[in-house]
Amino acid sequence: MDYLAATPEGWQAIEFDRLQSSREGIVSLYARGRDYHKVLRQRLQKLADRIAAAVGPFGHRVFTDSAPVLEVELAARSGQGWRGRHTLVLNREGGSMFFLGEIYVDLALPATEPVADHCGSCTACIDVCPTGAIVAPYRLDARRCISYLTIEHAGTIPLELRPLMGNRIYGCDDCQLVCPWNKFARTATLPDFAPRAGLVGQPLVALFAWTEEEFLRHTEGSPIRRIGHERWLRNIAVALGNALRREEDAQVRAALQARREDPSALVREHVGWALGVER
Repeated sequence: MDYLAATPEGWQAIEFDRLQSSREGIVSLYARGRDYHKVLRQRLQKLADRIAAAVGPFGHRVFTDSAPVLEVELAARSGQGWRGRHTLVLNREGGSMFFLGEIYVDLALPATEPVADHCGSCTACIDVCPTGAIVAPYRLDARRCISYLTIEHAGTIPLELRPLMGNRIYGCDDCQLVCPWNKFARTATLPDFAPRAGLVGQPLVALFAWTEEEFLRHTEGSPIRRIGHERWLRNIAVALGNALRREEDAQVRAALQARREDPSALVREHVGWALGVER
């Protein structure tokens, strides 16, 4: 399912420009609307119900990034697209700005053929990765990936990677923004994936000031809620430190100072780092 919101011509360049606005918190494009897990699971189940109505009861289970299913590999092998050098699935008609979902069935289905690789000699995704996480074509070191660090990683963010994260507070789109195939990216047909106003174009200091109650309210039904308030503050503290590194700002420094005694040791550690960075 395509998730790119309706955007003006040159949307990739616009997103790259936003990464230069050091005081703005950047949330990955896929996470600006409703939680895709919920949207896709419901629609996959409806599709399974329609199949059952047509062929009779059958064994099935639906997935969307919700179990150890090798969905990118299955998508590539089944002809949905080819695996790009950044390890994501690319489609000639839709780029990579889409979600994958699966229905496992106990029906015998005809096999479909994979499609050829169309990346050619392009290495744009490897070259643009802020942390060098794409260590070789088709090989990603998740430990360096900003998406992993800001979402899946529960602990301290390695010191050497913090300056490279910039103002990315949830996920990272750089390898997709630079990909030539995403000039064919299609806009979402569902309003569910439309960006929420509170998650786009917001100053870091405003997001950092959210209480846990405010965090839960603003992220209700959003994939962001799964990281919790503590990791949210950790990520923003790093971004605020990077903003200070670029330019001294009394408002940014005051926001960090206000959380120096945060109840979370994880937050305090990253706030301390942010306040101590040198330009």
